[in-house]
Amino acid sequence: MVRKTPLIFSEPLSDRAGFEIWLKLENLQTTGSFKLRGASNRILQLSSEEKARGIIAVSSGNHGRAVAFLAKRLGITARVVVCSLCPENKRQAMRELGAELILYGDTQDAAQEHADRLIEEHGYTSVDPFDDLHVIAGQGTIALEALTELPNANMIVSPLSGGGLLSGIALAAKSISPDISVVGSSMEIEPGMVRSLEAGKPVHVEEHPSLASSITGAIGLRNRYTFPIIRDFMDRAVLISEDSLAPEMARFADREGMIVEGGSITSVIAALSPEVREMNPKRAIAVISGRNVSLSTFQAATAAHC
Repeated sequence: MVRKTPLIFSEPLSDRAGFEIWLKLENLQTTGSFKLRGASNRILQLSSEEKARGIIAVSSGNHGRAVAFLAKRLGITARVVVCSLCPENKRQAMRELGAELILYGDTQDAAQEHADRLIEEHGYTSVDPFDDLHVIAGQGTIALEALTELPNANMIVSPLSGGGLLSGIALAAKSISPDISVVGSSMEIEPGMVRSLEAGKPVHVEEHPSLASSITGAIGLRNRYTFPIIRDFMDRAVLISEDSLAPEMARFADREGMIVEGGSITSVIAALSPEVREMNPKRAIAVISGRNVSLSTFQAATAAHC
């Protein structure tokens, strides 16, 4: 079910950056994003009794799609709670995979609170999108694959939101190569993890519509795992502007031949940033986390830049 995804050298990006940039293509993962790795590792650990109760997840789209895909193949009843910020194409993909889609509220926090109530009332088994050790370990296999192929890489750049992806990557990468730099790319309009790190504890942030909807949202005030892991193992976070997404998505489609999500392109923008250049990387891996943007959204966003 989970694919070993390609790691490819990008000559156009390397020329722009002045150092080697390699792309870990999680956009070619089975469900279109890295989320299948963590969801698989969590769901495959469930007992028969936990599976029988049915599973429930909160998602901005990609995690829910992975959960629905796995549940369908394993014969498990799945429910996914999404808020109004979840794109319609991702909602439809979850429905087509057989998940019961529950639309609630205008923020991820509201969706999570509703899911918590449903768990309390019905005993559903939660499959957390990021703050779960099995999920974190599953995402860490990205770094294991990449560094097996490119052991002399000295930096990994990855999107950062709730922190499940970057936590897994940081733990795996630092265990293999303690000197490797781990950089997170986060949206400047609502960098929940970054603001929490600044405050020294998980804090609430406002949620706004974004072309990078896959990496928006808070980290949860009850965050147990990703906050301390990111705090201790991430070397730097780079904040990405909303206005920078569409031009780089268009350029990536033109030069690399792939349409990717706004959240995915943040790792490319970060790799090209002054903040990363001053860290003097020689060989960086940028994680392209997903492709699940609708064609109409992509065309509308990038029309002026094509």
